[in-house]
Amino acid sequence: MSVEHEWLERARKWCFRARLETPHWDGPVFERGKGSLLWDVDGKEYLDLNAGQICGVLGHSDERIAEAIAAAARTFVHASSNFYNTAEIVLAERLGMTLPPSLHRAFFGLSGSDATEAAMGIAKAATGRYEIASPHMSFHGFSEQPRALSFAVWGQRHSPPAPGNLALMAPYCFRCPIRHTYPACELACLDGSLEVLDAETGGSLAAIITEPLPSAGGVIVPPDGWLAGVRDACDARDALLILDESQTGLAKLGTMWGFEHDGVVPDIVTVSKHFGGGIPISAVVTTDEVERRAIENGFVYAHSHSADPLACSAALATLDAIEEDGLVARSEELGSYWRGLLENLAADHECIVDIRGRGVLQGLELGAPDGSPGGDIGKAVGRLCLDAGLLFSVRRAGSVFRFTIPFSTTEQQLDHAAALLDSALAEVAPTV
Repeated sequence: MSVEHEWLERARKWCFRARLETPHWDGPVFERGKGSLLWDVDGKEYLDLNAGQICGVLGHSDERIAEAIAAAARTFVHASSNFYNTAEIVLAERLGMTLPPSLHRAFFGLSGSDATEAAMGIAKAATGRYEIASPHMSFHGFSEQPRALSFAVWGQRHSPPAPGNLALMAPYCFRCPIRHTYPACELACLDGSLEVLDAETGGSLAAIITEPLPSAGGVIVPPDGWLAGVRDACDARDALLILDESQTGLAKLGTMWGFEHDGVVPDIVTVSKHFGGGIPISAVVTTDEVERRAIENGFVYAHSHSADPLACSAALATLDAIEEDGLVARSEELGSYWRGLLENLAADHECIVDIRGRGVLQGLELGAPDGSPGGDIGKAVGRLCLDAGLLFSVRRAGSVFRFTIPFSTTEQQLDHAAALLDSALAEVAPTV
């Protein structure tokens, strides 16, 4: 019996199976990580191009994060949510300095889900309204309110959500739901969505929430002008714009914040994932005016571990790493190198029908010979790559691969990853 088999037997007895993508008893079972590499309990090495759950983009077991955690553990781990602590105040200041001047009112939670939940609560309190809309390929988290607006994944077979959750058509240009072509379409998907939205709402639209680049929904890169159009739509309806930067912010897209690409400033922005370098912490940042209106209308939000000094210290170390290591520029370098390797693969494998993304967040779409999504191909390729020691995320029922490249990854490691993909693609979908 292998070591992994023994661990899985224990998992079968004691662990709940509500996994994101593998709700069954299966390996590998990981025990340690360093940089872009993981090792399972049998000592097998894996190259992690999903950065854990996108929370390890700095690299696993980053020394600066470890040192910050150790120092906080000796000094101040947990503080009451009723009072401020010094690490929280310093972090709010540092985070605000990376954002447009209007966004400087921050508070801290635990995860992307609770940041989304809080941002929606702020929008409702500040506007006195209750309806919120989001693109139909969005993912905003797993607590009940964010799940109701996570149309891309994992919403089926759950209890009906509270009223007020509405969908916009996502700007999925490669497989446009209304079969238009950008730029000749003149963003017909947005115009049509807004017309339907106005018909659906009860005149109580509090906010539109979107990712600057929908990630879990398939690495959907909006066309130029789409996000600015959403900003204009919010302004025209006296609604707020919430941008969920959990999977796009903090240097991942070749800019510090994903919305910088479009020159758009939101009313509320949420932050999580690798914000804590692997330690759970999230942030919600908004404007003076939105904060004032929300507080006057009685908004309160906290957890037992909101703004704990240990988590805030880890987040400060992350901001240090982004600045000291020039990770905004490094994101462009790594993304460009990986994009070139994917394009070389596309030249050899006709099942690769689209490549898209920005910075270290890149996507590859597979298609069958008849033009339909290549989900069966993707599932098989993903399994072969996992067996060969390569991790990435398989999205959209298998037809899209999402790669979130840790900043610690070398070009040689990316060459190795491309070779593993090439071999798996050749085995599953050989070119005729």
